[in-house]
Amino acid sequence: MTLVGKGEAVFPPETQYARSGDVFIAYQVLGHGPLDLVFIPGFVSHVEHWWEAPPITRFMQRLASFSRLILFDKRETGLSDRVAGIATLEERMDDVRAVMDAVGSGQAAVFGISEGGPMSILFAATYPKRTSALVVYGSFPEFSYWIPTPAALEQLLTVIEQGWGTCCTLPFFAPSFVEDAQFRHWWASFERSGASPGAVKALMRMNSEINISHVLPAIRVPTLILHRAEDTAVDVEGSRFMAERIPGARYVELSGRDHVPMIGDADAILDEIEEFLTGTRLGAETDRALLTVLFTDIVGSTERAGELGDRRWRDLLDSHRIVMRHELARYRGREVATTGDGFLATFDGPARAIRCAIGAREAVRQLGLEIRAGLHTGECELLGEDVGGIAVHIGARVAASARPGEVLVSSTVKDLVAGSGLQFEDRGTRTLKGIPDEWRLFAVVS
Repeated sequence: MTLVGKGEAVFPPETQYARSGDVFIAYQVLGHGPLDLVFIPGFVSHVEHWWEAPPITRFMQRLASFSRLILFDKRETGLSDRVAGIATLEERMDDVRAVMDAVGSGQAAVFGISEGGPMSILFAATYPKRTSALVVYGSFPEFSYWIPTPAALEQLLTVIEQGWGTCCTLPFFAPSFVEDAQFRHWWASFERSGASPGAVKALMRMNSEINISHVLPAIRVPTLILHRAEDTAVDVEGSRFMAERIPGARYVELSGRDHVPMIGDADAILDEIEEFLTGTRLGAETDRALLTVLFTDIVGSTERAGELGDRRWRDLLDSHRIVMRHELARYRGREVATTGDGFLATFDGPARAIRCAIGAREAVRQLGLEIRAGLHTGECELLGEDVGGIAVHIGARVAASARPGEVLVSSTVKDLVAGSGLQFEDRGTRTLKGIPDEWRLFAVVS
């Protein structure tokens, strides 16, 4: 369920499309910071699948805490169009401009990771008036810093051909997560979602021709280059080389061996980026509070909308929102975000949150509607008017597991309301998508 509150995307942002020539590029926007930041991913991506991995979600939310963050899938990857042949760096730069134009961004900082680095550098050199700053992480000026020899490339292509979609690249990009079963499952799905095996092989062959070394002295925008010293995918010497040749570049070498910036000590990377772009590191000290999160949505909303027609459905949704907000006010809940058919709210007490869910369920039934609700209590990041962190994701997944008309809670919530008189039925343990470990869930009996 996409939740939108106070004008901002929370979980996940809405995917939209920008037209670049005859190609459609998928993009998302989140955050209201004072600067625009375009995130240019590595060789494959999927803007919606990213939000199913808590480390990546946290990374993106932190970037969005001090910027208006612009995410996109490069052509031939993720949700963007597949095209005949392999796109050149020039065509991919056109895609960046198209996305910036679509969101009304005249100038932005550009943040390129891994294979996205060369394109970011070329964009900054070609369009200095549209580039306020350049940040490059774990990247290279020429392909040999990534794959040192043609023989090594052929060996990798064989691995991709035989194992793409089965987590075959995880040891190269995030070795510290190789033993994490949940993340392995997510990564395998990410491979399949990002691109097909044939497309990946073609992309890698195109990458093997990259060499932007001669462009480096032409960079005239503030530049930050980051690299982990023990990076298992890309040789740190590539970033050292770039830092020496880009005029005035700031170079920061960090500890760690994971190539993916969201894995390992991500805050060390984010701290450097935030300070470079804003002059402070406030995001590293995000306020936190123990809150109970409540997610609700209407059961069968698509079918009801089809039955009623647009006008009558809008009127019914307006009535639904009025009822929900009345119940939230009654139980001191804070509305964080809404969609057409769902709410995210927070409470400073789990018992009030449960009673609000029960009250809302009964009230919307008077409208001929049925909702499902899910609750979890945990430490949340306070991101202005929004909330973030793993507790929010758990709450969303609990709600997704609820049956029609059911108020479903995590074991944490059940334990915290002991003595309240609330009764529960054990619904057993569940695996929540994108969340480590198994979780015991309980339905409220009322």
